Amino acid sequence: MKSITSTLARDGKNKSPWQSGLANLADTLNYNSEKIYDCLIVGGGITGITAALLLQQSGKNTIITEARTIGFGTTGGTSAHINTFADTTYTEAESAFGEDGAKLFAGAVNDGLGIISDNVKRYNIDCDYAIKPGYVYAEDDDQEKQLQDLFDGTTKVGVAIKYVDKVHVPIPYQKAVELDGQAQFHPLKYLTALAEEYLKAGGIILENTFIDNVESKDDVHIANPDKESIKAKSVIYATHMPLGINLFNAECAPYRSYVLGVKLKNDADYPDALVYDMQEPYHYFRTHSVEGQPLLIVGGNDHKTGHDNPEQAFADLESYVRQYYNVASVDYKWSSQYYVPVDGFPYVGQIPLHAKGIYCATGYNGNGMMLGSISAAILTDIILEKDNPYAELFSTKRVKPVDGFMEFVKENADAAYRFVADRFKIENTESLDVIKPGNGQVVECDGKKVAAYRDDDGTIHAVSPVCTHTKCIVHWNGGEKSWDCPCHGARFDVDGNVLNGPAMHNLEKIDL
Repeated sequence: MKSITSTLARDGKNKSPWQSGLANLADTLNYNSEKIYDCLIVGGGITGITAALLLQQSGKNTIITEARTIGFGTTGGTSAHINTFADTTYTEAESAFGEDGAKLFAGAVNDGLGIISDNVKRYNIDCDYAIKPGYVYAEDDDQEKQLQDLFDGTTKVGVAIKYVDKVHVPIPYQKAVELDGQAQFHPLKYLTALAEEYLKAGGIILENTFIDNVESKDDVHIANPDKESIKAKSVIYATHMPLGINLFNAECAPYRSYVLGVKLKNDADYPDALVYDMQEPYHYFRTHSVEGQPLLIVGGNDHKTGHDNPEQAFADLESYVRQYYNVASVDYKWSSQYYVPVDGFPYVGQIPLHAKGIYCATGYNGNGMMLGSISAAILTDIILEKDNPYAELFSTKRVKPVDGFMEFVKENADAAYRFVADRFKIENTESLDVIKPGNGQVVECDGKKVAAYRDDDGTIHAVSPVCTHTKCIVHWNGGEKSWDCPCHGARFDVDGNVLNGPAMHNLEKIDL
């Protein structure tokens, strides 16, 4: 078993600007199948790499397994905003967890930002890290009330915020606030530099190594016991959503967010800041120079995974940008996945109903860079048996507040509805000729339910449409050329191979 050198890839067809000019790490051949490691970290994104580095530097012997390549998942598809505020507002946090909980949450967000900043300085990482002001603006009276709520809640927890008269956007607005000390960076330059530091510290990275089973015996966890196994005293699932069927499937809802990298005709139009509107879903803007060319990074149009039309989401986002900016070209378009927790806070710690010593971190909402970093620190302290000020707040065993319970009911009712209703929506067809090149569709043909994709050469790729996680029916994602499950967010490529968990098994291939 070893890591395989390859170019950086991501979990969708579309290329992000972060992949440009980067290659993956060299093979690491120090793996010992007889050794019992202190910790196995499953997942090579920002949470997994950060936790592994912290543990390795604390004297633990650790090993990372990545199903594909480093940064393949959400870290490689983020829009790379780093903030002192979060999608769960501090007012919402106080309503659910009290004033002390809201202040702790603000501390966790800020410390997550600090971990990234400290690593950039400590390791002299060239990742385009830059401190920028952040602006949020309201376009109508209702949004103005929400902006005031944002201002009040943010002020109350001690995060700097102020009203301002000017925001660098060509969009009419009524009021705006400024938050100093926001930041941006190149996520994969940062991640690969951390991975290199981890290897220097003696860590091991095994890419293209999918963990599909973990058995526990005598306080030792054995990953992939039927293959060349990995033994460890503790396991961290840093996979965005823990693999398999678990409680978090019911407590976190999968969403996709859409991003464009846009070249403008007028250089003066690029904002030198991080900017957000208050629409639902909101849009966000910033500038990043890629290979010497400034790009307007603009995102939004978020929706639940497998629920809306991804191609339409991209089209609507492009139309929105062209309405306000003088666009020369759209050089990049990509989407990424995140999970929204029912009560607004991530879940970090021991996985309930699993053997002791198996941990996870999930439910970052749209703030994975900060919350992934602080979650890595929390998990490190738990394994090192150290106190952490945020461990109880983000505990996987916490009791859901009332609002969170209602959201829990709503999300699970939606999953149950999809499980039943989508089976009745499958179109019956006499021939797969109805599927055009470059498109996919779930159909019933000759008595078989088929998820069929026709490639540009006309070849049909046919797999079962039944998700291997909880048996929901997958939906076609024409934007990223994937099959997405609307229930819990599992995603598969056109040949049925798992792109994102929580599914642990590929879709069954169908021989036509």
